[in-house]
Amino acid sequence: MSKKTRKTGHAPGKQELHDRLIAIFRMNPARHYNYRQLARQLGLKEMNARRLVVESLAAMKEDDLLDEPSTGAFALKRAAVHVTGILDLTARGTAYLVSDEVKEDVFIPRAGLKHALNGDKVRVVVHARDHGRRLEGEVAEILERGKETFVGILQLSRDHAFLVPSGKQLPCNIYIPPGELNGARNGEKVVVKITGWTGQQKNPAGSVIKVLGVPGNNDTEMNAIMAEFDLPATFSPAAMLDASRIREDIDPAETGRRRDFRQVTTFTIDPSDAKDFDDALSFRALENGRVEVGVHIADVSHYVRPGTLLDNEARERATSVYLVDRVIPMLPERLSNELCSLRPGEDKLCFSVVFEMDDRAGVLSRWFG
Repeated sequence: MSKKTRKTGHAPGKQELHDRLIAIFRMNPARHYNYRQLARQLGLKEMNARRLVVESLAAMKEDDLLDEPSTGAFALKRAAVHVTGILDLTARGTAYLVSDEVKEDVFIPRAGLKHALNGDKVRVVVHARDHGRRLEGEVAEILERGKETFVGILQLSRDHAFLVPSGKQLPCNIYIPPGELNGARNGEKVVVKITGWTGQQKNPAGSVIKVLGVPGNNDTEMNAIMAEFDLPATFSPAAMLDASRIREDIDPAETGRRRDFRQVTTFTIDPSDAKDFDDALSFRALENGRVEVGVHIADVSHYVRPGTLLDNEARERATSVYLVDRVIPMLPERLSNELCSLRPGEDKLCFSVVFEMDDRAGVLSRWFG
């Protein structure tokens, strides 16, 4: 007769057990746990391991890390939980902390922000609440500002000046000392950098770093959008140098590794006044009575290799941004408008999807490459 075996969790060391228990409490700072619930979460079934959980809980209570609201039920002390994350400000001036360290977002009332702003990386003290209530906390430390520059209208008087922000990322005006105007005039749209904000100040202090111009002017508004959303106007010199070094002619060996569509009727889907031609369609009738349709896009991956300066720059930008009168490209113009632009009459490297279809547009076969 064979005996059934049961897998049981091993008994961890004291420090390992302490760290694993603290992790459970931190992920659920509003909950109370008894030793059975904790042992079950840790996969500990042996009596010796459970005894270690009880001993560890007692030690953590003695070290003032845990409360015991009722006999055998433990919870983190009110100020024992510090969570790091990113602030997401609401239109009401309150915020939520988004963090991987807790299962739910932590609510931060206006009074608990302590001058923290939208997008800031902060450390928050989480207050344990009654069962069923949302987690709530207050900012203990601003670790990193998500944004230091803001766009708005300058309001200038004889004694003082303020920036009235045009966006929603700053819930107050910025005070501009007389010596920090840098030539800006009343009513102009400007970019201001926050230079200080002490606990007693109602408003942060700042300095004008760029005058955009008169509100309503097209260039002023386009530059304001770029500044407000931190859209980069230029590429780094190193990235531009990398782009300039890419050879323009196509290596014959590379051509031999690809399907050749240069003799197939192919046309761009972009208008004639487009700066770059990203996509194209090909079409031809086959001898078997079917049709072949190809969808082609520029093969950017041939030119932009993982881990290169161009790749890193493209990751930072994430996408090209199209404004009313200009484009802020993801890649330098040599790539976006030349090498990776499917311009008529030029040989280009592409990535394609090719379908063979019947006369009712049913797809009979497909090829990717």
